[in-house]
Amino acid sequence: MSTDFLSLPGAVAATGIDAGVPAHYGNPMGEQRALADGTAVVEVARGVVTVSGDDRLSWLDSLTSQRLIGLPAGASAESLLLDPNGRIEHDLRIVDDGSTTWIITEAPAAASLATFLDRMRFMLRVEVADRSADFSVIGAFSAVALDGIESVALWQDPWRSPSPGGVTYAQNPEHPSSEWTWFESVVPVASLAAVALDIVAGRRRVAGTLALDALRIAAWRPRLGVDTDERSIPHELDWLRSAVHMNKGCYRGQETVAKVHNLGHPPRRVVLLDLDGSEGVPVPTGAVVFAERAGEQVEVGLVTSSAIHYERGPVALAVIKRTVPSGAVLTVMADGIAIAAAQEVIVPEGAGRAVEVPRISRVAAAPRA
Repeated sequence: MSTDFLSLPGAVAATGIDAGVPAHYGNPMGEQRALADGTAVVEVARGVVTVSGDDRLSWLDSLTSQRLIGLPAGASAESLLLDPNGRIEHDLRIVDDGSTTWIITEAPAAASLATFLDRMRFMLRVEVADRSADFSVIGAFSAVALDGIESVALWQDPWRSPSPGGVTYAQNPEHPSSEWTWFESVVPVASLAAVALDIVAGRRRVAGTLALDALRIAAWRPRLGVDTDERSIPHELDWLRSAVHMNKGCYRGQETVAKVHNLGHPPRRVVLLDLDGSEGVPVPTGAVVFAERAGEQVEVGLVTSSAIHYERGPVALAVIKRTVPSGAVLTVMADGIAIAAAQEVIVPEGAGRAVEVPRISRVAAAPRA
């Protein structure tokens, strides 16, 4: 990340996980439209880690959830680094150029990811480097919007359709990810000044992270460190869709991934909430979600992301208890006001248990003669 985009006219700095890049340039709704149309670019708060060496792909394959052996040069993939209990620690957006694997991750997570990978090298032919100081990441919904920008790697998000070996729990035949044609370009920091000049001269359009976040929420796209916490497993966020290969070899956390999918259920599930905006009260991250049960309001989860979409209005992602019925009446508390929230199911109540284990018939033993 650099300060070039923050120096653009109207730029307002983002906070939190997006600190270091602009949240908007004075017109978040207009920026959303331009971004959705594929005519604008946005600097995103990402870190960049590289892995080089002959064993890089097979080594990353052994550590993470995606099948990476044989990944063609220039092809994109997404993989998760899980803890031994299957909880999500890192999201890796991967593209290999034939000699180096470029990993795009959330900016606050880059240093810890590089440290972990470096400790796991042992005697293998791999070298790990945190290159976040040298490279920034610019995104767009069209590769055309990124034309002319110096780039060392271009990653295309696989969220649009289930990856080979992946599984999706979403049952909506019109999955909103059909419009999620997202690209991220790894750009040398030194070249950002030229991109900024193009924007000032009107040769490029620009948007902020608020615009991107609203579109991400509407596409049901989870984000590390925003929609996850220390307990999150991939099943809860439908992340088996793009980042987990269910038929590959062993990796850290695989046992939990397989058991929950085949024999159990995730304890929580993500939903999209269409929020009542008539009160004009913004819904913050961490707002409590309530469901009506036996005439009482019971706490069932938390809002993880919220935004105002340029077409749908106020929307949010929330992680709630799996057992909350899909037809339950939900409300969100914000500023002491109960806001009605229509639930759009992403991960259904019955997610998991892909393999039904037959029950053993317990027949009493016949008495011996």
